[in-house]
Amino acid sequence: MQLESYISDLLYRYDCVTVPGFGAFLTNRVSAKVHESTSTFYPPKKVLSFNEQLQSNDGLLANYIAEIEKIPYNNALHKVSKQVRSIKSYLIEGETIQFENIGELILNSDGKIVFDPSNHINYLTDAFGLGHYTSSAVSREAYKETVEKLEATTPIVMTPEKRSNTNWLKYAAAAVLVLGLGGYFGYNYYNTSIENHNQIAQEEANAKLDAKVQEATFVISNPLPAATLSLEKQSGNYHIVAGAFRVEANSVKKVNQLKAKGYKARTIGVNRYGLHEVVYASYETRAEAQRALYNIRKTHNRDAWLLIKKLD
Repeated sequence: MQLESYISDLLYRYDCVTVPGFGAFLTNRVSAKVHESTSTFYPPKKVLSFNEQLQSNDGLLANYIAEIEKIPYNNALHKVSKQVRSIKSYLIEGETIQFENIGELILNSDGKIVFDPSNHINYLTDAFGLGHYTSSAVSREAYKETVEKLEATTPIVMTPEKRSNTNWLKYAAAAVLVLGLGGYFGYNYYNTSIENHNQIAQEEANAKLDAKVQEATFVISNPLPAATLSLEKQSGNYHIVAGAFRVEANSVKKVNQLKAKGYKARTIGVNRYGLHEVVYASYETRAEAQRALYNIRKTHNRDAWLLIKKLD
């Protein structure tokens, strides 16, 4: 039994997953952050931790295993206990236990379990598809400070220019006035001519169009029967997510690829981070969705996960 696979499934939806007789894996949500020295942006995520003192059985893990493997609850609880005994024996022998996508467990010199979480997966479903990225540093130039320094050291002095003869300015002003009046009247005449021409052309076109419409006769002697399409509408609040895409065209492409493989794929809208979510299918009950998720992970996509969301 792959115990870490069941624990990993539950960490997407619950903040605490207890392994009876062993300890509990806890998640704590942290906000997005920026590493100033490397200019790297990290999305929000769930940080994993382990508490060895929380060993009481809350039924979550055993019920989930019983539902997935279709076995009685007591049998599932017995399998967990057997797996825990095996893990503890390996830890006592000094070996490191590797839980895939969760982290490593090892005993320290005091006999306490030390947990080193894995950073390969983000269990925060709201941040699905978001990864970290590094931005180049922004260089800013202080032009304003440079100008202020120059003005302080080099004052600007305005010296009026002396002119001996200003008679030619009078003639120039008169010429500008004459040219302006002539251009104004010419421009009005040109616009009036253009409007008259356009109006005549429009009236001729309307007359020809009316004549064509009156001559045309449309007769459908054998009309086609009305087509009736029967479309299957998916419903349910349990969705198996195939991926989330920043570009909508990529989500449409993913839907077409999944439909070609026989899945009832579709998009279910945009999440809070602006990503277009694509699902394999939607289901009415949790049990039906869990069975489908198990098959999809086994045959097509190990990273598929179950989203519980009521669609409008």
